[in-house]
Amino acid sequence: MPARLTDVLTRLAIEIPTPIQRATLPDALAGRDVLGRGRTGSGKTLAFLLPVVARLSGGPRARAGAPRALILAPTRELAAQIDTALRPLAAAAGLTSCTVFGGVGQNPQVAAIRRGVDIVVACPGRLEDLLAQGHCSLAQVKVTVLDEADHMADLGFLPAVRRLIGQTPAGGQRMLFSATLDKAIDTLVRQYLSKPAVHEADSAQSPVGTMAHHLLHVERDSRLPVLVDLSSAPGRTVVFTRTKHGAKALARHLNRAGVPTVELHGNLSQNARTRNLDDFQTGRASALVATDIAARGIHVDNVALVIHADPPADHKAYLHRSGRTARAGNSGTVITLATTEQIREVTQLARAAGIRPTTTRVASADHPILSTLAPGARSLTSPAIAIQAETRTSPAQRMPVGGDRGTEPTPRTGRRRGRRPAGNHGHRAGRATASRPPMATARTNSPDHEAAPSTAERPRSRPTHSAATFSARRAR
Repeated sequence: MPARLTDVLTRLAIEIPTPIQRATLPDALAGRDVLGRGRTGSGKTLAFLLPVVARLSGGPRARAGAPRALILAPTRELAAQIDTALRPLAAAAGLTSCTVFGGVGQNPQVAAIRRGVDIVVACPGRLEDLLAQGHCSLAQVKVTVLDEADHMADLGFLPAVRRLIGQTPAGGQRMLFSATLDKAIDTLVRQYLSKPAVHEADSAQSPVGTMAHHLLHVERDSRLPVLVDLSSAPGRTVVFTRTKHGAKALARHLNRAGVPTVELHGNLSQNARTRNLDDFQTGRASALVATDIAARGIHVDNVALVIHADPPADHKAYLHRSGRTARAGNSGTVITLATTEQIREVTQLARAAGIRPTTTRVASADHPILSTLAPGARSLTSPAIAIQAETRTSPAQRMPVGGDRGTEPTPRTGRRRGRRPAGNHGHRAGRATASRPPMATARTNSPDHEAAPSTAERPRSRPTHSAATFSARRAR
């Protein structure tokens, strides 16, 4: 490793390589194609960033519109996080970088690429747009990295990935990193990697040794009080739901109960997603309610507790969600809430994930197991935050808390005679608010260049609106 890079790692208190880094770095630094598999939180990001920066160091300056390295990521948050880890390394080597993803204006991205950047960290959709518009060329790319390749496949990005890799020079170095290796990944490997060095640092289903798994058997009436009690314990908590509307509703209920909470899901604008994640990382919010958009790649230090408020869709999602805690050698606790109807499903899911959770029946938030799983004095703030947040939302958008797929509410969509869709009223109400309280629920916006929501995220029931709600609509 170049001394200037090891100096950066020393300043960051990174001195011992993780298993995936120890396995892949020699081949990657030598310029070989690499196929690396390591579980979430295993240190894959530095495993490819260090070779990328080392191999570009001392080379020619990047031409305008022609980067020398390309790193592809499935989500905006992961792309931004990769760039954050990249910047100190690139600065030490005299290199430049930029991010390219949807949900934000493209002009700053175009301007950065036209000035000439060495490394582009991109999501496939927006990068294809810039290529089609003639703002960028991949003809000078020397190193190509595909991060979270299995998640790319899950989101349906592989056709775009193939088109993008196909525009890079055939003789360049290519590295593919993934948490799992399946048939879809094998196709990419055979087509684009040349005699790759294959490294698997751990078992695909190996749980983190410092992660404790628990299954709480609850009924619907006690679900929310249990979530409030666990989320109000000291430390950071990530709560996962299956649907976007369920995440929004649950975040609102936790705020009302006095737990400073932000949400993260595909219905938020990119600025709102960035702002909410920053609130959680800096401690202004102690709880993050998210869909599986936060299950991959997102790293926040010292997450003590991960709660599956809705059971995940499959065992892979369980492992990735759970991997938000017990990272970088720290310990953590994972709790899955399941009603009587869900117990069998969750038990089968845990078996497929190689997990044997401790099961406890919890009838109320007074159960002593809760203080054991999330120790410490409970801290609830004033619910004024949530009340202020609700003023940003029209009555038509105020929904009861969502649960699993069968109980998920949704605002009405589509046009009615002489009226705009209900969602537009909420958009107007959001703009009318002059200031955003710290934990306010950000207004939603359609995501740009993201995968379509899965069928699990499509709500099956409509909310019931009171007469007062419709009177409010007519008044507007």
